Parts: sequence; structure tokens; C-alpha cells
Amino acid sequence: MATVFTWHIANLERETADGFVMTAHYTVTAEDGTYSSGAYGSLGFERPDKLIPYADLTEQMVIGWVKDAFGAEKVAEIEAALQAQLDEQRHPSRQAGMPWQ
Repeated sequence: MATVFTWHIANLERETADGFVMTAHYTVTAEDGTYSSGAYGSLGFERPDKLIPYADLTEQMVIGWVKDAFGAEKVAEIEAALQAQLDEQRHPSRQAGMPWQ
């Protein structure tokens, strides 16, 4: 099964006066049907010229902001690191134990 990457917004920090979102806390999970891995991070935003009302924000919109701020190369790097974790789970490069037990 192909790996599915899911981006999620875990929390937002905003200014109460005007709803400006200054920080997004995000998670990324990678799942292939058998194994899973995940990452958590935070990203700060510069104040835009035009604010979208806080009540009108959607998770997909904020995920778009996070991905845009990272750029395609960084998004691919994050997802590749999660894929490497899945690959390591599937085919471990190290194990513990003793040959006589």
C-alpha cells in the first residue's frame, strides 16, 4: 500500500484584538496500512496586509499557509523523513539480542 501523508493543524495562536494568527502548530503523519510515523512542529507567520477573519479560517487554509511558508522542497523533505521512518520500521537496520537465546 502507498504511504498516505496527512497534515493537521493541532492549534493556533492569535491576537484577540483582530484575529491575526501568529503561530500554527501542526502535525504530519505517514501511514502505509501497517506502519505509521509522525512529526510535530510550529511555524510563525508575518502579519499580512489583509487579514482573513479568524472565524472564516479553515484547517485546509492554514495547512496551505504552512506548506506555502515551507515551500515544496521542505514539505518533500519532511515527508521523506517520515517515509524513511516507515522504511526503518519495515526493514530494521539494527536489532538487539543474543544469538544463543
